[in-house]
Amino acid sequence: MTTTAPTRKLERSVTALTSRVVLPDHQNWDEARLAWNLAVDQQPVAVVFPETAEDVIAAVELGRAFELRVTAQGTGHNAAPLGPLEDTLLVKTERMRGIEIDPDTRIARIEAGAVWLEVVEAAARHGLAPLAGSSPDVGVVGYTLGGGISLIGRKYGLAANAVRAIELVTADGQLVRADREHEPDLFWALRGGGGSFGVVTAIELQLFPVEQAYAGVLFYPIDRGNEVLHAWRELTQSDRVPDELTTVGRFLRLPPIPEIPEPVRGKSFAIVEAYHVGDPAQADELLAPLRALGPVNDTIQTVPMPALSHLHMDPEHPVPAAGDGLMIADLPPEALDAFVDAAGETAQFPLLTVELRHLGGALGRPHPANGALSSIDAKYLMFAAGMVPVPQLQAPVRAQVQTVKAALAPWGASHMNLNFAEAQGDLARFWTEQAYRRLRRVKATVDPDDVIRSNHPIPAER
Repeated sequence: MTTTAPTRKLERSVTALTSRVVLPDHQNWDEARLAWNLAVDQQPVAVVFPETAEDVIAAVELGRAFELRVTAQGTGHNAAPLGPLEDTLLVKTERMRGIEIDPDTRIARIEAGAVWLEVVEAAARHGLAPLAGSSPDVGVVGYTLGGGISLIGRKYGLAANAVRAIELVTADGQLVRADREHEPDLFWALRGGGGSFGVVTAIELQLFPVEQAYAGVLFYPIDRGNEVLHAWRELTQSDRVPDELTTVGRFLRLPPIPEIPEPVRGKSFAIVEAYHVGDPAQADELLAPLRALGPVNDTIQTVPMPALSHLHMDPEHPVPAAGDGLMIADLPPEALDAFVDAAGETAQFPLLTVELRHLGGALGRPHPANGALSSIDAKYLMFAAGMVPVPQLQAPVRAQVQTVKAALAPWGASHMNLNFAEAQGDLARFWTEQAYRRLRRVKATVDPDDVIRSNHPIPAER
């Protein structure tokens, strides 16, 4: 190489990353390029495993030097919309796992590779709780950039609204801190606008003084799905339901594998999940009609907050799967009938999970100080997914997911949520028209050449 300024910078980047770059001819290549969803076939130009913010800077500089795009993954959830990555440097931040809890300010500083269970457990040691997702091994950063719908979000709002600062490397290789006083437009965009604006290295989140919840699952045989979910729907429609209570109506078909507890292994259920951060007696009164239906198992009890990370029964390690979601504007009885017909006992193809999650409460209340996704303008969220251990199952699983979506489409909301969209589509569907225009302006300011690639990309305004 010559010794011009650009090549000196490239030499420094290569030197900084020598032990952290995996190329296609490396013996660990197939492992390095994996997404969390093992059915997604990622084929990037190279994979970088940074351990510090300086490593991330070097990775972005390396990508630009070779005219590559750059995309970041903490865990690789929701990787399917990214595509094959043939022109892209994949930056996997999984080695950046630092967590610092300040119990006085109730703020957690979390590095980009941390997963929710790690943060939940760290916060619980101080009697605090973050607005974590339903899966213990989802990455904190990607979830939060997408808005973050927590199981206690009806009480405390979107996780994106609890962000106090974000540190990221922008497309020009600069380490930036975005908060209300610094880079306010970028700070606004990052709170619900997704990963199109840079490679996040750390995030600061507000924690909440919650030590325990009254939570668990009511299990019923799947052939009782119609009566059970109609009773659940009536509960969610009641004016008496407080923000402290979140419930989920769901069809769940558990595979016959050793990881599943023997009493439910290989069985199919209609279930109702309850997560209450208030007086248990209040929840008992509201749940009484569902308990009167005689569940075969009732696990609802007072539990420490880390237990909530496991109650939704999401896979806690990478799996091959296919799924997608839909936001629901309203759920009249005929909508629930359509859902039961498409997803219940008589479904054309059995999926692992099909859920309806009750939203509303603080999730639906916008505030002018919030970010690009200020609130959720929908009353329910549907998500459907199936396992695809062999490629031949991709088509039938995806077809059944679309069948469930089509059944509920007449009651669909005008917008979708980033975190539950596993397929490509109209980008404007995630935000209001005003917010989408502003996001495009921010993208044009911080990344006009579209170096940073995300699973649901925002194009720069031209």
